[in-house]
Amino acid sequence: MYIIVVGAGRTGSSVIELATRDDHDVVVVERDEALAAETSTAYDCLVINADAASRETLLEAGIDEADALISTTDDDSVNLMLSMLGKQFGVETLVSSINDPEHMDLFRELGVNIVESPHRLNGQYLYRAVQRPAVQDFMTVPGGAEIFEVAVEDGAPLDGVSLLQAGEDGLLAEDTVLVAIARDDEIHIPGGDTTLEAGDLVTIFALDGATDAVTAPFTSD
Repeated sequence: MYIIVVGAGRTGSSVIELATRDDHDVVVVERDEALAAETSTAYDCLVINADAASRETLLEAGIDEADALISTTDDDSVNLMLSMLGKQFGVETLVSSINDPEHMDLFRELGVNIVESPHRLNGQYLYRAVQRPAVQDFMTVPGGAEIFEVAVEDGAPLDGVSLLQAGEDGLLAEDTVLVAIARDDEIHIPGGDTTLEAGDLVTIFALDGATDAVTAPFTSD
């Protein structure tokens, strides 16, 4: 995966560490010269010391080939502009941090996948948004387990399937528990006869975390 990360501060460096560890092609844009040099030394990635809020810089970073653009600056106007440029260039996954919760609707209207306010923001969350866009929220539990939310997509293997049938067909990964289903502004506690529907937001406990095996049956890809 080709990932552009804008900003190499505390959050950005966490994203960079995770992405390079997974051997993704990572390009970092950081306007602070010292921080850019430090990042170039610390991680196996290309670092561009420039202001990212320009078409020229993003073209140099290869935005026309990027699979994901992650913006982690402390300026919402910059993050919004980057997301707009990413959308113009057809970047499939747009992820951004946000500093003022009142701006969240602006990002959502643009189609940015994950926007988090600073008190919840961390690099692992942003990186997860790129790795598994279907996962909308998650919390790590000691021992490697995770509790997270995933939406049932139209045409997904689990769309229109009861949990009993899903278990018989092997669509639910082992050591996975469906905790709750949000549907039409109501919370349902699922049972064997519960049928999942497109649009359901399902809260899941997974002992091994939000792996592809757990999330794939909920998506139509």
